[in-house]
Amino acid sequence: MKYIDEYRDPLLARRLLPTLERLAERIGRPVTIMEICGSHTFAIARFGLRDCLPQSLRLISGPGCPVCVTSASDIDGILYLAKQYKATIATFGDMLRVPGTGGVSLQQLRAGGATVEVISSATDAMKMAEAQPDQQFILLGIGFETTAPTVAATVLTCRRKGIANLSIFSVHKTIPQAIRTLIDDPELNIDGFLCPGHVSTITGAGIYELIPRAHRAAVITGFEPVDILEGLTMILRQLAEGQFEVAVQYGRGVQLQGNSRARAVMNEVFEEVDAEWRGLGVIPGSGLALRDSFADFDTRRRFSIPVLPSAEAKGCECGSILRGVKSPDKCPLFGRVCHPANPLGPCMVSAEGTCAAYYKYYGKSQTNA
Repeated sequence: MKYIDEYRDPLLARRLLPTLERLAERIGRPVTIMEICGSHTFAIARFGLRDCLPQSLRLISGPGCPVCVTSASDIDGILYLAKQYKATIATFGDMLRVPGTGGVSLQQLRAGGATVEVISSATDAMKMAEAQPDQQFILLGIGFETTAPTVAATVLTCRRKGIANLSIFSVHKTIPQAIRTLIDDPELNIDGFLCPGHVSTITGAGIYELIPRAHRAAVITGFEPVDILEGLTMILRQLAEGQFEVAVQYGRGVQLQGNSRARAVMNEVFEEVDAEWRGLGVIPGSGLALRDSFADFDTRRRFSIPVLPSAEAKGCECGSILRGVKSPDKCPLFGRVCHPANPLGPCMVSAEGTCAAYYKYYGKSQTNA
């Protein structure tokens, strides 16, 4: 398959390993690289890439799982809506099993009679609302710059078509401010970032300029083994030469300028606001809320949601794992009471969750983590 088979070619992957070794020796010290995106975390685990890397090269996972970084208070708000109102909650599947305070999830509420529909796109929610004009629908707006334009486009289409029974519960977040928080974190000391390919198709490379300005390496990378190994090679070369930039490995998917039309649609509907991230706290300007001109589509303005007492599951280390401070095996719950059949935190639920990836591919022990 074009752009799949060749980027999974074992021979091509092996040819990159000697260069990685030489660059690591040239740097001559331990190097820490964060893969921001959960898709990178899964690919690294799935293809056993950690076992191929130089001993001095350490990979850590970052807050690139949008479901995982959704705060406990936002999860509890979603659950409150499902319990208190007769509206239909339209959600992507990853959110269905995320537990809120006390361990309750949308899946459990649905089993108890709440109306919760799993969708594959924002358009699905719009079509359901259009077909049932007397029913209120709430679309959970989850994701980064990749999904926010599609939700924004749905809002514009609803306004054009006069669909008034769909609202958006936006917990959308943006990447740059989170990266700044990670760079400034004294516990991490990150040398370079594997930047997410799909977000970058929308944003372009410019949002990562703060990384080389902080004397760290940045490479926008695809999600196949050869992509990731080549991206790591490019990061090590920047470190070895002391020349920092935002490099694009994923040239077949990313243009430097990104998708200006998608950004324009997103910016028409949403505005930047402060947002709470699980594990990172409140990050100024890192969230997206509907503008006043689209207030009639804002769930928070359409429905009353009280301030709820929210708390993480006792002993859950999802927050530290999302910061890259800990790996899943350092969580006392991992693989014991917290596992895919009984997830206590979102990192074990989502298809991009670090704990889910580690449990599936490493079991209870991780190598080079």
